[in-house]
Amino acid sequence: MSRQDTPQRQRTKVYLADAGSTDRTREIAQSYKDKLDIEVIPGGLPSVGRNAGAKLATTKYVLFIDADMEPRDTTLVRRSVEEMERRRLQCLTVSIACSNGILFDHALYAANNLAQRLASWTQPFGTGMYMMFEREAFERLGGFDEKALYAEDYLLTKKVPVMRFGILWGGKVYTTNRRFAKMGRLKILRMFLWTALNSFNKKHFYKDQDYWTEYEKPTK
Repeated sequence: MSRQDTPQRQRTKVYLADAGSTDRTREIAQSYKDKLDIEVIPGGLPSVGRNAGAKLATTKYVLFIDADMEPRDTTLVRRSVEEMERRRLQCLTVSIACSNGILFDHALYAANNLAQRLASWTQPFGTGMYMMFEREAFERLGGFDEKALYAEDYLLTKKVPVMRFGILWGGKVYTTNRRFAKMGRLKILRMFLWTALNSFNKKHFYKDQDYWTEYEKPTK
């Protein structure tokens, strides 16, 4: 984020929600103080940490990014804001690419991007890997459901009207195959399909669904 070409970059507040990480997150964040106005806040489940940051925001738009995302395109945030303004969107997302891994990993992200684009015409959905919201719309929609143990980003974006949801053409962020390697590719695929089949069953997302089996569950 420190390389983005947004005019107000150094004066834009960055909140990093830390759920007790042990990988020197706080120290690394502090090392960017000369480039970003960054503040580490208490985290928890993803929905809890994201809502906590959003409550502190005062800007017109809020951008949610997962910790392992790499926005290589230095124009990405600026172009996202311009697209939000031009189309008067409530929410905008981008495509996801894998920076490493095997061919199957790349295919899984490509399938996600295709499904996301097709669904945007009838029932939009986005992921918290990169998700920009108009702050007032985010608040009206109630923010992320803090009862959800996973896919809280999916649940929230489903509430966005079709015409107010956008995918930035040419926009892309990179991530690793960490999730696939730790949880298993077939398990990730099964969870994706099971999530789609339970789109209107909110209680499904209030159960672990084995998502945290390979991860230490953050404290609420």
